[in-house]
Amino acid sequence: MHRRNFFRHLGALGLMAGAGRYWIVPEQLWAMAPADKPQPVVAKAQGADYGKLVGDAIQALGGMKKFVNQGEVVVVKPNMAWDRAPELAANAHPEVVRQVVELCLDAGAKKVRVMDHTCDDARKAYQNSGIKTAVEAVKDPRVSVEYMDDRRFVELAVEKAKALKKWQFYKDILEADRFINIPIAKHHSEARLTMCLKNMMGAIGGWRGRIHVGLAQNIADMNLLLRPDLHVLDCTRILVRNGPKGGRKEDVEVKNLIFAGADPVALDALGTTLFGLKPGDIGHIVKTHEAGRGEMDLSKIKVLGG
Repeated sequence: MHRRNFFRHLGALGLMAGAGRYWIVPEQLWAMAPADKPQPVVAKAQGADYGKLVGDAIQALGGMKKFVNQGEVVVVKPNMAWDRAPELAANAHPEVVRQVVELCLDAGAKKVRVMDHTCDDARKAYQNSGIKTAVEAVKDPRVSVEYMDDRRFVELAVEKAKALKKWQFYKDILEADRFINIPIAKHHSEARLTMCLKNMMGAIGGWRGRIHVGLAQNIADMNLLLRPDLHVLDCTRILVRNGPKGGRKEDVEVKNLIFAGADPVALDALGTTLFGLKPGDIGHIVKTHEAGRGEMDLSKIKVLGG
């Protein structure tokens, strides 16, 4: 069962409560969730034209129509958490985000909503990242760049979590027909690296400082619930030191790479190699793999266009 249908079944069964209550995901309903181990296929594209890179990578996977159907509502969640300019590699590149939005529209999306739960002031982060301007330049009434509303986080309890038994998740993401994740590959002072899996921090509410206690397991647990249909890992330029916020151009390396796929563990596993690391060096990759959310063995990942 597709992720969106999974949550619609929760609603039909009366498990989605009103304000002041939390959603409960009973153990037996997890059988309705998407397959635990998506096929470990990753598309890779390299070059200086970032819009073309995105198109090439997604086309190698079968095209955006494989992920977005006519008339669907799509939430696109780039990393745009920081008040940093694009060249500082703290956020996804604006051209990468814009191209994903345009491909969703070409696939027939009814609405494309771009959002993130930022760390810095949202208005500054959206603007100075260049993402808000790039997306609004599409000039299509079906596209919106939205600030997250704290009132729309819902508390959700998940039986299969090992540590994050209950937390606040953004309702609009859970209810979207399609969910697309656009992280940037970069250094992180606590997690060592942040890519697809950790970018889900921007889909949760509450006191996120608490998440950093037992961070690796908490990231694995939140990825049990947050299951994007497509991940586009931005490696056009990567932050190799002083992440996640950065601030110095000398900490940035230009790679001109895009990875895309449905398996966030496989994508993150490949991403580690850009930093001279191995998948097993990153705790949340290991724990999410152990939870059945994807493949971390590089020898078992099929790379298209590599």
